Amino acid sequence: MAKSLTKKFKMTKRVFSYPYILFMLLFVVVPLVMILVYAFLDNDHQFTLSNFQTFFTSRSSLYVLGNSLFVGVITTAICLLIGYPAAYFLSKSKSGGKVMVLLFILPMWVNFLIRTLATKEIFMAMNVELGMGTVLFGMVYNYLPFMILPLHTVISGIDKSYTEAARDLGADDLTTFFKVILPMSVSGILSGITMVFIPTISTFAISQLLSNGKIFLFGDSIELKFSQDMYGVGSVMSLVMLVFVLVSSFIMNRYNKNKNVGRTLW
Repeated sequence: MAKSLTKKFKMTKRVFSYPYILFMLLFVVVPLVMILVYAFLDNDHQFTLSNFQTFFTSRSSLYVLGNSLFVGVITTAICLLIGYPAAYFLSKSKSGGKVMVLLFILPMWVNFLIRTLATKEIFMAMNVELGMGTVLFGMVYNYLPFMILPLHTVISGIDKSYTEAARDLGADDLTTFFKVILPMSVSGILSGITMVFIPTISTFAISQLLSNGKIFLFGDSIELKFSQDMYGVGSVMSLVMLVFVLVSSFIMNRYNKNKNVGRTLW
């Protein structure tokens, strides 16, 4: 009897996945299903498409979406311009490189609301007017590590024999960078862009705090719709955000697939 019970409750690798599966069902799948259902329901819980019509015909909603995309593109571009050189030099640094990477990671250990409030206090102490400039600064400050980390990982993983071969063939440092290092780090660039762009257009606290409510982004609009009990329209806007996430994931997976096929053929 004891042996049969032991066989039934034998600890295997699959058993350790059960808590994760339960967590995903409760806190990922169920909320997504609820958002999908509420997108097609009105306040009387009747099937309707008016929520989609309200969003796609509202100039204010489309303006907020466009404004969020603008902030997301600018923030991502600035993070890439700053993050790529930082990741490149950190990956080449033999002494102190790991310490510098740790310094970039340390701010992520502090709650982003606390970081944003501290940034706001600094601007107010310096008499800097809160607006689009301060919002962009806050976005870059909060999401720059998400650009540096994947870039640093990819660049550090590039085999040094490629750069050595390029130099043996007569290529200078600039040619080696553009012909070897940059093409081989595209996966890190795409990963960093995804990890910065999606959170930027969906955030709401940073834009509200660093502009005193002057800058209204897509995440702010979603939060406002739910606070006003407009669950249908808020769910539609959440689905729009989900589409951006899925498109970004599709692009990343498609690129990685093509990259692996190219390596296999080579």
